[in-house]
Amino acid sequence: MSFTEHLIFWTAIGFIGAGIFASFFEWTLHRYFMHRPFLNFRYAFQAHAVVHHHTFKADHTYHLIHDHDKKTIPMAWWNGPLLIFLGMIPALALAWSIGRWEFMIGAFLAFSSYYGAYEYMHWCMHLPKARRVERSWIFYRLNGHHLLHHRYMHKNYNVVMPFADFCLGTLLLRSKIKFAQARGEAVPDVQPRLN
Repeated sequence: MSFTEHLIFWTAIGFIGAGIFASFFEWTLHRYFMHRPFLNFRYAFQAHAVVHHHTFKADHTYHLIHDHDKKTIPMAWWNGPLLIFLGMIPALALAWSIGRWEFMIGAFLAFSSYYGAYEYMHWCMHLPKARRVERSWIFYRLNGHHLLHHRYMHKNYNVVMPFADFCLGTLLLRSKIKFAQARGEAVPDVQPRLN
C-alpha cells in the first residue's frame, strides 16, 4: 500500500470505529451524568434532567414555547471541546498501541461530527423551523426516538445514532401507553399500534 492508501485506510477505520464508540460514549454520558448526579458533580444532571426535561416534555412543550428557554436546548459552549477531548483519549491510546497515528484523524473527524450533529439535531428537534434536515427520513425517525426519551427518561439515551440504545437494551420504538404527544410534520406518531 502507498502512503496515501494507508492514510485513507486508517483514517476510515478511525472514523468508523470512533463513530460507533461515540454512540456508546453519548449513551454513557446521558445515562450516568445527565440523568443522575455523579458523586459531587451535579452540573450535567441539573442542566439536563432537572431543567431541560422540566422545560421540554413529550407533549406540546416538546417544542420551544418561551423564547428565554432557548438556552436550555444546547449544552454549555465549553462542553464540546471537553467531550471531544475525553472521547479522543481511547482513540489516542489505540493509535499509540498500534502505531497508526492516521487513526487519530478519522477519530477526531468522527467525534467532532458526532458532537456537531448532536447539537444541531437536538436544536432542530426542540425548535423546529421546517429546515431541510427536518424533512429527511433519518431526522424524522430520530425525532420520534428523542420524543420517546422525553416521555420515558430511562429509554432512548442516544440522539444521533441509537446503536448503543439497541445494544444495551434501552431502545424503545413506540410508547406502551397512549399519551398527549407533540405534534408537527417532523414528529412521527409514536403511540401504541392498534392491533
